[in-house]
Amino acid sequence: MKPIWIVDDDASIRWVLEKALARESLETRSFANARDALLAFETESPQVLVSDIRMPGESGIDLLQAVKARYPGLPVIIITAFSDLDSAVASFQGGAFDYLAKPFDIDKAVSLIRRALEESLREASVEAAPAETPEILGHAPAMQEVFRAIGRLSQSNVTVLITGESGSGKELVARALHKHSPRAQQPFIALNTAAIPKDLLESELFGHERGAFTGAQAMRRGRFEQAEDGTLFLDEIGDMPFDLQTRLLRVLSDGHFYRVGGHQPVKANVRVIAATHQNLEQRVRDGLFREDLYHRLNVIRLRLPSLRERREDIPILARHFLVQSARQLGVEPKRMSEQAMRFLAGLELPGNVRQLENLCNWITVMAPGQTVEVKDLPRDLTQASQGQHEAVPLSEGTLGAPAAAPAGFNGAGQPQTPALSPEGWIGLLELQAAGMLSAGQMDVMDVLGRQFESALIRTALKHTHGRKNDAAMRLGIGRNTITRKIVELGIDGARDE
Repeated sequence: MKPIWIVDDDASIRWVLEKALARESLETRSFANARDALLAFETESPQVLVSDIRMPGESGIDLLQAVKARYPGLPVIIITAFSDLDSAVASFQGGAFDYLAKPFDIDKAVSLIRRALEESLREASVEAAPAETPEILGHAPAMQEVFRAIGRLSQSNVTVLITGESGSGKELVARALHKHSPRAQQPFIALNTAAIPKDLLESELFGHERGAFTGAQAMRRGRFEQAEDGTLFLDEIGDMPFDLQTRLLRVLSDGHFYRVGGHQPVKANVRVIAATHQNLEQRVRDGLFREDLYHRLNVIRLRLPSLRERREDIPILARHFLVQSARQLGVEPKRMSEQAMRFLAGLELPGNVRQLENLCNWITVMAPGQTVEVKDLPRDLTQASQGQHEAVPLSEGTLGAPAAAPAGFNGAGQPQTPALSPEGWIGLLELQAAGMLSAGQMDVMDVLGRQFESALIRTALKHTHGRKNDAAMRLGIGRNTITRKIVELGIDGARDE
């Protein structure tokens, strides 16, 4: 085993660490400045590097950057008497294993160095990412049935209804159906019908003519026209307003539609794939969904299993998401210890794959060290009893995003993050935006902005027991503003008193 290198201009600090590590039978080598350490790197390298942050000449941050460029897997612990936020952020952005502020407890310092040493000695368990990542991951029998169904539908243009819990991957399956269909070279257009206000959804679907309504200054093509010869994916179809269901039924029946304000029929050569987490049969019985539209959509039904039904896939999914989020941030992928992976596989994860993905985003940003132990996971996960946990992350899109945080997340996979620092949730927001932009999604600012506003208003209404005026006051916005936003965002449960 190679020695542990200590770089500090304070001779007393070097002496204390040398003696403490010698008692642990750990070999050390010390340097009074970063320049001497960098010269030594020309011929050899340590098992762990412990460096002061402020020294004459090159700083510990300079040393960290130079070392990480040549030895990205080497654990580097930064120590300093200047325990300010800027130093901590700079250390972690540079890839430091951990951060230790002077004066430090020597036993804690040795414990941290031992952990870094174990990390350094541990064999890399992250598998090399394949040249082309499979579009859907899963070895469980329930997922193999899904794969077989996609294969059987590969040469078909038939309408498909995908059902499954929120976050189970319905859009991924829709994209796979499109990719393996005769329409693969044509557009795939996705629309979440629950995310668009009722008054705008008709125009979003079918487009509008110039002058059709106030603000319609030019003709606009709707999603049906954008998806011509390709596939239109209608997510959360169970939430579509009843009157628009009639218009959708007409398109599916005769293949024509009218733009809002238009008088000429427009032909639609589009394959429709719909998805919902709701029980459509029950909504039909409740008079909330047209029975004839249900039968038009339910030509082929494809049910996605929840993550609870395919726990054996959790390790492979977690490794994939850790590599993916690390690539987006430009850092080395974290890896889960065997104990942490077993703990993760035992969670309920009501937010399904999306929740797991955003938990992995949280781990990439927030967990110390490269190997993640159970104690490094969000507190709500580790404190919940008997494996019944409220777990992680962000909203649609995802990462996600999950925003994830030590405080945990609700059953819909959305964050509850009162203990999360601004740096944490902003980092996860950046991950979410990066994922959406990489996927080619349009209107990212509008989508994330609406989700942000909706989350704030819903949370405020919950805290004020639905009292709209109190919520507006708590949020620092006007009564008219929150009233307008509630209508635009389709938020329920608000009252004036």
